[in-house]
Amino acid sequence: MALAAAVVAAAVLRPPGRSSTATGGDYLALGDSIAFGYLPPDATTPPDYRRPATLTSYVDDVAEARHYRVTNPSCPGETTGSMLAVDAVSNGCENSLGRPGGYRTAWPLHVEYRGSQQAFAVRFLRSHPATRLVTLTIGANDAFVCEQITADHCAGAAERAAVVSEVDQGVGRILAGLRSDGRYRGPLLVVSDAAPDYSEPEMVAWAPSIDAAIARAAERNGALVADGLRAFAVAAGPVDGPCRAGLLARRTRGGCDIHPSAAGHAVLARAAEAALDAGHP
Repeated sequence: MALAAAVVAAAVLRPPGRSSTATGGDYLALGDSIAFGYLPPDATTPPDYRRPATLTSYVDDVAEARHYRVTNPSCPGETTGSMLAVDAVSNGCENSLGRPGGYRTAWPLHVEYRGSQQAFAVRFLRSHPATRLVTLTIGANDAFVCEQITADHCAGAAERAAVVSEVDQGVGRILAGLRSDGRYRGPLLVVSDAAPDYSEPEMVAWAPSIDAAIARAAERNGALVADGLRAFAVAAGPVDGPCRAGLLARRTRGGCDIHPSAAGHAVLARAAEAALDAGHP
């Protein structure tokens, strides 16, 4: 997810804007660019980063289906580490591999807040004890950071094992904090990411290991899991892949970005709904 370059390019094209802080709500949606609804600057439907309300995701589909009001502090490029600590390395949220500046410093999020996303989530849950649903999508950027900082682009078994462990521990800390520090006892759902394209066999082969780490962390903390990888595979079929099936955002120069299209987010929303219905009929 080479988000940093896209953020810089977008910041040159458009001046930064601001949005009002969201208040209240029944549904707290946490995570990275997938939960945020990020689109690349060269998407065939051009994004307006000054107006975050125009960037929608599976979160909005779930909220509409369940008639929930949503508060969405997600940040494009967030890693498990940067979600917990604002100065940790992100993939373009607060910083890019330790360099200052990222999406959050250039453009408004759906919700403006100080400090880490996790700290905001804990404050929100304590001040909104009637919150009825929390979802989380996080972990993919940990892998993308590894691809950028290693000479072999994180192809080694030891490097990948380290990322899987990092995601397992990071997601576990996030979920445990929502339960303990946020005092949240309601439905907690992790919506795992989908592989960007079946034409990238290395990523497809690695994605299940990351999904398994997320599932382990979820189980330890009483959370449900919606398997985005499996949902995309079923929706796209074994031949076409998510790009040809229209599940990924198309670029003006041809081909697809790694971020879901509206149709892709609808697939993730259906997976989320199914997991919630199965876990909490």
